[in-house]
Amino acid sequence: MAHILDVEAERRAEAVEVPEVRQTTVCVVGGGPGGVVLALLLARAGVAVELLEAHEDFDRDFRGDTIHTSVMELLDELGLAERLLELRHTKLHTGTFMTPGGPVNVVDFRRLKTRFPYITMLPQRDFLAFLVAEAKRYENFRLTMGARVEELVRDDGGVVRGVRYESDEGRTHEVRATLTVGADGRSSRVRHLAGFEPFKTSPPIDVLWFRLPRREGDPAGVLGQFGGGMGVVMLDRLEEWQVGFIILKGSYRQVRAEGLEALRRKLSEIVPLLADRVEHLKEWKQVAMLSVESSRVPRWFEPGLLLIGDAAHVMSPVGGVGINYAIQDAVVAANVLTEPLRRGELKTEHLREVQHQREWPTRVIQAVQTQIQNRIVAAALKPGQQFNLPLLLRILLKIPYLRDLPARIIAFGVRPVHVKK
Repeated sequence: MAHILDVEAERRAEAVEVPEVRQTTVCVVGGGPGGVVLALLLARAGVAVELLEAHEDFDRDFRGDTIHTSVMELLDELGLAERLLELRHTKLHTGTFMTPGGPVNVVDFRRLKTRFPYITMLPQRDFLAFLVAEAKRYENFRLTMGARVEELVRDDGGVVRGVRYESDEGRTHEVRATLTVGADGRSSRVRHLAGFEPFKTSPPIDVLWFRLPRREGDPAGVLGQFGGGMGVVMLDRLEEWQVGFIILKGSYRQVRAEGLEALRRKLSEIVPLLADRVEHLKEWKQVAMLSVESSRVPRWFEPGLLLIGDAAHVMSPVGGVGINYAIQDAVVAANVLTEPLRRGELKTEHLREVQHQREWPTRVIQAVQTQIQNRIVAAALKPGQQFNLPLLLRILLKIPYLRDLPARIIAFGVRPVHVKK
């Protein structure tokens, strides 16, 4: 009997899959803009890096498609800006609020002193594919798609030494690394596995995203209009408007219950420009609901692990700066960590320095976003209240130097960064 039990135990042991183990210097989890840029910069500097992306492709609808001036200048430093602009894109030069007194230009990037006085609207899938193609030029770069991280690998001292992930075939793999970087977005799996708890920095809102035709003679740029307890933001996408329909947090069920006809009617009332094309919105599967909130974790690192981008600080959609702050995080991380990684002398102090350089700009922009949400967006969403820009803002927009401040903050962020030579 004992012999039979021993045989069964051996069979069970043989049935347990031994994961494939690979070794690299840096394992970046998350193939969004921050993760891809970090992987590219490290590979370019001669550091071995593996990038893990949970999906099989980069084609997710209604991801942020805005590339701000700060990122264009960083790409220019890498010699990539002109090539990127060869891809089909739109340039947004202004941001306009439609008010009862007429349109008001809140931001005008054309007055900024830069080679790129605009926001580049480019499908994120194309942007990521462009950057990955550049990274693949380096032999020390590896990309693995369909890699769903399930566990952090730790040594006996508790230091993170990589990850275990499951492939689409159901097989378990292990990547061992000197440094693991969580760049996997607002619902970060790495952040969850590490036990980091974010705290909210602004009240949440909900946004319904969909597309409607854009026609000859329509205004250009970014348009915002509020009324009837709702708000609409429209992004110029060549033949289409990418429309964000802003609603109060938790009201999506009510909007859905009222039906598409009610949504089309409200949209026509808020933005008469769209009244002749709302019929293109025929079914709910054309609508993507994004639950939006702003938050950050108090600490972005632990030994062997660093969080960047939305994994460390979820940004509000106000100003569309999330992608750009994630990329700036990536640039600072590459600037600080490349030499210690090359020498094999990475310390926790280096990870702390990344947070030190990036936390203050993040806190400032999140505070600005919170004020805008509280004083403009929330006020505009109150039912029955006519929307108008706050008096102070209207005054500031008439003062030559101060009127460019919103455009400068959106374009460059609070503290511009540069690629370390």
